[in-house]
Amino acid sequence: MLDATAAPPDGVSQVPDNAAEVTAAGIARLAGVGRAAVSNWRRRHADFPKPVGGTETSPAFALGDVERWLRAQGKLAEVPLRERVWQTLAGHPAGAAAALGPVGAVLLLVRDRPAQWRRLSEAADPRLAELLPLALAPVLTARLGEDHPVPVADPDGLRLFVPLLRQAAELAAESSPRETYEFLIGRHLDANPRQYTVTPPELAELMVALAGVAGEPTGPMSPAPTVLDPASGTGGLLWAVPRTHSAATLFAQELDRDLAALTALRLALAHDAGGAQVRVHGGDSLRADALPQRAADAVVSHPPFNERNWGHDELAYDPRWEYGFPARTESELAWVQHALAHVRDGGTAVLLMPPAVASRRSGRRIRADLLRRGALRAVVALPAGAAPPYGIPLHLWVLRRPGAGQPTAPRLLLVDAAAASAAGPADGPVAASPGRDKLPWQTVRDTVLGAWRAFDRGDGAPERPGVCRVLPVIELLDDDVDLAPARHLPPPAAGGGAEELAAVRDRLTATLARTVELTPVAPGGPAAPDDQGAGEAAGAQGARWPMTTVGELARAGALVLRTGGAATAPGPGGQPSGAGPGAPPVLTETDVLAGTGPTGTLPAPAVPAPAPGPAAPAAAGERPEAAAEQPVLTEPGDVVVPLVGGGTVARVVDEAAAGAALARNLCLLRPDPEALDPWFLAGYLRGSANQRQASSYASTATRLDVRRLRLPRLPLDDQRRYGEHYRTLASFEEALRLAGRLGDQLVRGLYDGLADGTVRPH
Repeated sequence: MLDATAAPPDGVSQVPDNAAEVTAAGIARLAGVGRAAVSNWRRRHADFPKPVGGTETSPAFALGDVERWLRAQGKLAEVPLRERVWQTLAGHPAGAAAALGPVGAVLLLVRDRPAQWRRLSEAADPRLAELLPLALAPVLTARLGEDHPVPVADPDGLRLFVPLLRQAAELAAESSPRETYEFLIGRHLDANPRQYTVTPPELAELMVALAGVAGEPTGPMSPAPTVLDPASGTGGLLWAVPRTHSAATLFAQELDRDLAALTALRLALAHDAGGAQVRVHGGDSLRADALPQRAADAVVSHPPFNERNWGHDELAYDPRWEYGFPARTESELAWVQHALAHVRDGGTAVLLMPPAVASRRSGRRIRADLLRRGALRAVVALPAGAAPPYGIPLHLWVLRRPGAGQPTAPRLLLVDAAAASAAGPADGPVAASPGRDKLPWQTVRDTVLGAWRAFDRGDGAPERPGVCRVLPVIELLDDDVDLAPARHLPPPAAGGGAEELAAVRDRLTATLARTVELTPVAPGGPAAPDDQGAGEAAGAQGARWPMTTVGELARAGALVLRTGGAATAPGPGGQPSGAGPGAPPVLTETDVLAGTGPTGTLPAPAVPAPAPGPAAPAAAGERPEAAAEQPVLTEPGDVVVPLVGGGTVARVVDEAAAGAALARNLCLLRPDPEALDPWFLAGYLRGSANQRQASSYASTATRLDVRRLRLPRLPLDDQRRYGEHYRTLASFEEALRLAGRLGDQLVRGLYDGLADGTVRPH
């Protein structure tokens, strides 16, 4: 942690006040509050710093002015070092992308030659700027080769970056140079989502595994010692190559030379000095191939899609078009042949493709030749949301360069991972499409790798209706040569078959019977003569109940109030865990509304989350976002309330949802069991009038202020009696929800079964 009030060490100059700018979101991170609190400060405090840049809707402020104001207001006790580094980087006058180059180069120096950096860091800023070019040049050459794409600025150019470089080195001492650079690059990519096309890490890991680069040997070329990505982008695919492959050499080429420099530094920092060699080149791979004679053991690539200006006119006689000259509209087939031209005989290439490439008529002759010669081995349909563009179910093409030992009768593996990931359990309803944020990556990975490894061993992948099939190439060589998996896979049995439809009907019948049992008796009927007075007295007593609010209960210690956020969780040894073993699932807003178990996953952090420590007290109404870096885990008896949408929902956490991390836009209430009954709390909070009184309205959504929700002060025994009624209502609601899902599955299965003949009319 960096003490914001401490003076800089000798020889270290602070960033000039106006040299770095910060947005409202950055101010919120620095102060550990929500963005709404920053907006309130701007309105309420006339001395709040004025914008110095940005736009009217997203103004930017001088970082130094903001820090002084926060400190004077007592809202800035200490600034997390990584936040300070990120804000300095994001607001750097040269731009964050330009600043990432010198930062990465210095972090490489810090890691590979720590003693030299310690000596250099003792110099004053001007002297350090003079010494750095001479120190960085041999380090970059040793790790990236003579013709690396990382520019080494002259002393005048580096002088502007020196304060940032010192801060980055200090952050690297707290974690590591690799984690520091991943954190900064990750923040930069998140802040500019439209500027970069990023391959999700789960998909990158799947692609390198298909190429034989990860895990145990799966084919004649695994593990691969040389891997190439000819359109490397941000380097995510090669970054997924396991660091255990110390003998590997990673080759890459990227059209954007600045991005190529960042990729080179990122890969060099991902592997130790004695690990994989990194060779990255800038330039257009199709027009100006930097590796014309290179034959790698594996190629992985997420090439640009739908490029018309890929070099069609000037590359008509290029020797790479071994399977046919691609049409102007078939840039993806140019990348396919470029990959095959750069893989050795028997080597594997895995490319991410838009689905249209499998069926466009303009590419049918090239597809046919790829099939006839055994170069195209598998086509895998991914679920929508697997990679940008997220609305399209992309394909993976697995190719192998023909060589000795090629089969005389080639076959093609077709896999529909989208169908496999959407299928529910055999005794339950079919799940809806999971969507971008909740893809079941483990199911996708197991389905795809299981089928590919069995096929690659020569065993033949077992046929799974609707999911997987192996076809002789001769059956695909028609006029269209359409390779879309869904068009060739046998349809699954309707609803799982007649037996499963009968089981679903039985479950639906039992569930409907249960809803009848649970149907509550409507209160308020005419009372018996003897009870009339008692009923009126009870009604009068209810009207006079003393009331309290959730905020008052929280201040009294009767409950604990926590808000979910973008939490991360470090795995063993500080490595990011993401959705891996040991990481808790995430209870999302959708899960709460649907009454299902937790389905989300924690994002993998770029650096280990800092250990919790004392934080500055937040003003009333301010959300401590710094605490949200650590996941808020649920416990049985917690009450979870969605904050956005204006619905009347409050869910009591049971054993199935316990231990999950709380997602954004959810609030957790943890009642003291000696003071509050959780079912009473949840039931009373669900009152429509109660939630209307506690809701505020923005231009696009309704947001709930949980602290303003009201409930009566009742003895614990009375609370429990009410709580039992609320619990029964919740069970009735869940039975209705399950009956709806089962009914939908039964109707859909009968429609499909009657259509395909697996179900016959009585």
